[in-house]
Amino acid sequence: MKRAVILLNGEPYRGQIDDKNAVVYCCDGAYDWAKGRLRIDETLGDFDSLGYLPDPPPKEIYPSEKNFTDGEIALFRAVEAGADYIQIYGGGGGREDHFIGNLHLLLAAKKRGAYAEMITEHARIFLGEGEIRLDGYRGRTVSLVPFGGDAHMMESEGLKYPLCDLTLEYGTARGISNVVLEDKARVVAASGRVLVFVDENV
Repeated sequence: MKRAVILLNGEPYRGQIDDKNAVVYCCDGAYDWAKGRLRIDETLGDFDSLGYLPDPPPKEIYPSEKNFTDGEIALFRAVEAGADYIQIYGGGGGREDHFIGNLHLLLAAKKRGAYAEMITEHARIFLGEGEIRLDGYRGRTVSLVPFGGDAHMMESEGLKYPLCDLTLEYGTARGISNVVLEDKARVVAASGRVLVFVDENV
C-alpha cells in the first residue's frame, strides 16, 4: 500500500499528522498551518490564498482560473504517483462550498482505484459501498449519508439502530447519529453508496 497525505486550505488540522512512509502534498494556503509541523514533499496550486511562494518551491504554478481545484490537482498527482491510500487534512471548515467539493474527492479517488479519507477536527469521513467495516469504533457516533442517490442497506451488525433491509433515501437524514456498540461492526449496502462520518470527539 502506497500512502499519500494531502493538506488543504480549510480548517487547520491541529492534531498530529503522520508523514512517515507517505508522500505529502500541500495545497496553496495550507502551507501557513502546516509548515514546520510535518515534512512537505510537494507544494502546488495557484498560491493566490498564500500570497507568497512556499518552501519547497512549487514545480509548477497553476493559473487561478482553472478547471480543477487545488485539491483535485493534488489527488490526481498522488494517484499518478501510485498512491492507493490517501489521507486528506484541512478539508473541512471555512467555505461550505469548498467542503462539499472536498467530499467529492473521496469519490474521485475511488474512481481512480484509490481509497481516500478526510480527517477533520471533528470527524473521519470516507466513502462506503458494499460491506462497510466499522471495526475499532466502539462508542463512537457514526452517520451514514446517501451520496449521489438512494442507498439500500441490506444488513448491519454492532450498531445501536439496525440498518436491515431499508433504503436511505437521497435527500433524507435517516442515517444520522447511529452509535457503534461493538469492537467489530459492519453494515452492508446492497446498492448505492454512502458517506460515513465517524465522530472524532471522544
